[in-house]
Amino acid sequence: MDHIFKDAIVIKIGGSIYNSRDSVITDIVKLQKLGQPLIIVHGGANLVTEWLNRQNHTTSFYEGERITDEASLEMVTAVLAGLVNKEIVATIIIAGGKAIGISGIDGALIQGKIKERTRGYIGAAVKVNPEPISAILSGGFVPVISPVSLNAFERLDNERALLNINGDAVAGAIARALNVKQLIFLTDVTGIYDDKNNFLPAVSTPQALELLDSGVAHGGMIPKLKACIEATSNRVTTCSIINGSIEHCILNEIKHGNTGTIIKP
Repeated sequence: MDHIFKDAIVIKIGGSIYNSRDSVITDIVKLQKLGQPLIIVHGGANLVTEWLNRQNHTTSFYEGERITDEASLEMVTAVLAGLVNKEIVATIIIAGGKAIGISGIDGALIQGKIKERTRGYIGAAVKVNPEPISAILSGGFVPVISPVSLNAFERLDNERALLNINGDAVAGAIARALNVKQLIFLTDVTGIYDDKNNFLPAVSTPQALELLDSGVAHGGMIPKLKACIEATSNRVTTCSIINGSIEHCILNEIKHGNTGTIIKP
């Protein structure tokens, strides 16, 4: 595995903090200038829903993932691999950083398969190709990755070659495959809470599974916890779920920790 990955940090920017993304850009640019290898993965579900609503297209979710028919797949690709990805890249560049935006399709970065055809083009990551990320990092740029991915396994002849894979799942798959040291989820909550609404500063993998099985974790927290379980399975990566709207949240988490919920291998 490329030596550049062992010190890398994957940062997942959630769609829920899309409108406040500028507050994290300063941290990203500062870390890059300090020589910290960063890999950015983003979502944008709220904006996709907004654009689907403009087309009078109804949308629904299952366990935090969008049911994705062909029309939804086209909108997901246009909004996430296009508008959201390029706006984040542009914001980093204007702030003085160096970034290149790609999707999971480019360079066959994220190769996946359809989970259940009854839910359309919702995909699961099967294989991560580290070469595109390595090339971008080695060139001194931050890769900004849209989770639109390649339908590479078990694809039927009449199916599209695109997949809508949840951004949290993509971040988890990249972190696990590349053995990065840290995966940070930026969301709109402080972290994870138990069934009595008590904040949990640290969660073990068995506890995370229990939160999923019991239904305490719901909505968008489901794919995040699943991604943390996958990422920490490499016994190297530590995961954090933090509030991305707090000023300098990334720098504070990396330097001090304890700003949200931590899940260790």
